[in-house]
Amino acid sequence: MNTKEYISSGIIESYILGHASPEEAGILECVMKNNAEVKAAFEEAQKTLENLATAQAVLPPGDLKSKIWNKIQQEQILQEESEISTPLHSPVIQPWEEEQNSKRNNNWKAIGIAASVLFLASTAGNLFWVSKQSEVQKEIAKMKTEKQSLDFSMQKMNQKIAMFSNPDMQTVMLKGVEKHQDAKAMVFWDKKTKQVYLNAESLPKAPEGMQYQLWAIEDGKPVSAGMYSEEKDSKIVLATISKAQAFAITLEKEGGSPVPTMENMYVMGGI
Repeated sequence: MNTKEYISSGIIESYILGHASPEEAGILECVMKNNAEVKAAFEEAQKTLENLATAQAVLPPGDLKSKIWNKIQQEQILQEESEISTPLHSPVIQPWEEEQNSKRNNNWKAIGIAASVLFLASTAGNLFWVSKQSEVQKEIAKMKTEKQSLDFSMQKMNQKIAMFSNPDMQTVMLKGVEKHQDAKAMVFWDKKTKQVYLNAESLPKAPEGMQYQLWAIEDGKPVSAGMYSEEKDSKIVLATISKAQAFAITLEKEGGSPVPTMENMYVMGGI
């Protein structure tokens, strides 16, 4: 795995969020000491996550504190009312005992109130933290998806540039026929190997159960030059054609047809 693959593997984000295993964390820390590019990527990811956390931070509702105190005061009033209601045959309590009991009760009330406030504040804080972390992770997943899409687009673009710059590669433009004037495609035909590649991104998406088929016109007769799919676009050889005067594309049933369906022709181009 090279440096760029290691950076894009997601280990840096996992480390920052505390999800990396001890072994993964140890490896990353060692790599950062010896690789300036990985260290820079770590610092950039850390900065990005901090910015996301700040942007996604959710403040507690403004009335949360007042609700907590109202609840505590209600419980305190109920407790005091309960203490005032004494049994008819309650034992006689000396004044100094009553004073000591009152002090102890007040101490326990204060401790209980403080504990309740801390518990509620801690619970609220945890809920907001979980919510914030969830938003950050969603944003990271979105960024990864966008990066993968961009990398794939760049890869395809580089493949096309390589084909255009290859002096042995002949480019054949296929233009839309009368029914599909907006359609277009491009055939790359290697004059040495006679291998044929097809770029058909501009064609409409094939309906379910249907597939585009490339045809080479040899001596006035159509010869199948392979079935097109998005995975093959511009990078996988569809067929080897020794000679051709033109190329065309038709829409056929999935798997192809021995002869072209002329009414389903989309594009055609002469050499």
